[in-house]
Amino acid sequence: ISFGTPTGMYGVLMGKTGSGKTTLMEAICGLKTVTAGTIRLDNGDVTRLRPGERGIGFVPQDRVLFYNMTVRRHLAFGPTLQGWPKEAIEERVEELATALQITPLLDRKPHGLSGGEGQRVSLGRALAARPEVLCLDEPFSALDEDTQSEIGKVLKQLQASQGITILHITHNRSEAERLADIRF
Repeated sequence: ISFGTPTGMYGVLMGKTGSGKTTLMEAICGLKTVTAGTIRLDNGDVTRLRPGERGIGFVPQDRVLFYNMTVRRHLAFGPTLQGWPKEAIEERVEELATALQITPLLDRKPHGLSGGEGQRVSLGRALAARPEVLCLDEPFSALDEDTQSEIGKVLKQLQASQGITILHITHNRSEAERLADIRF
């Protein structure tokens, strides 16, 4: 397969169930080993880099939130691993909480969050370390239509304000048409 999403654009990958979309995204993120070919981001070969070295934020289909961590700790997770100063981490957590409209949830744990709230936390965690690329694996599949629309607006605002490149997997054609700058 060969495709490219220009920097700062919103690309949507569509295909039948079992066609390899998630496997492809996991390879891009460094979660699956690539046995042939290369993965290039911003004209650099990242094929052999560890996931944390690629500058990619990833939101898996099932959100995968750590139930022993507060929302605040989720948002601080990536920057903490990267050794950011405490003040910078706190500032980023507040910035994301405001942008994602989850400030009242910062001291809660994931148990009891609604699907939309959990998805916002997962999105915030993926964005926390300021990735250049954001990969989303069917991020709206378990959300009601209104919440899908709200989070879609947040994603487009983040794309515009931060210049982030987004690759999004979906089966929903109207979702793809609403969000995508480019469809594959």
